[in-house]
Amino acid sequence: MKSKVLLLVILPIVFLINSCGIYSFTGGSISAGMKTVSVSLFENVSPLVVPSLSQNFTEALKERIRTQTSLSFLRTDGDAHFEGKITGYSVQPVSIQGGNMPTAAQNRLSITVQVKYVNSIEADKSFDQSFTRYQDFSATTPFASIEQNLIKDISQQLTEDIYNRAFANW
Repeated sequence: MKSKVLLLVILPIVFLINSCGIYSFTGGSISAGMKTVSVSLFENVSPLVVPSLSQNFTEALKERIRTQTSLSFLRTDGDAHFEGKITGYSVQPVSIQGGNMPTAAQNRLSITVQVKYVNSIEADKSFDQSFTRYQDFSATTPFASIEQNLIKDISQQLTEDIYNRAFANW
């Protein structure tokens, strides 16, 4: 009797999971049949170049995919393939404080990446899109002392946006 009840509970769950592709508990939906992924190095072509940004961003995207999916990584030609470039890296004032000589009260670090995603299983889910994220920080804080933390935070936001666009259809 217990086995019949267990079967009645588990069977519908199995059908739901298999009906529309592969689902993960992170909210992503990976195309049925997709087994591999490849990520090319995101070259930094922005006017301001931070030497480690290209490698760090590429690794952050790989880590996001590695922790959120069960896809196997290939060097090239994965069922899902990401490539692109870092097209923008800028620091600009966003608020001014008054006085005899107005100065910036807050600055904003913005990073823009152009991403080409190729889904070889379902070509209609492929895209070529630009993503931008930013973080504001106090102008009184020396930028060099917080730059790497800001880059890490922005990269996390960007990789989440890219992951959601590719695998969660957001």
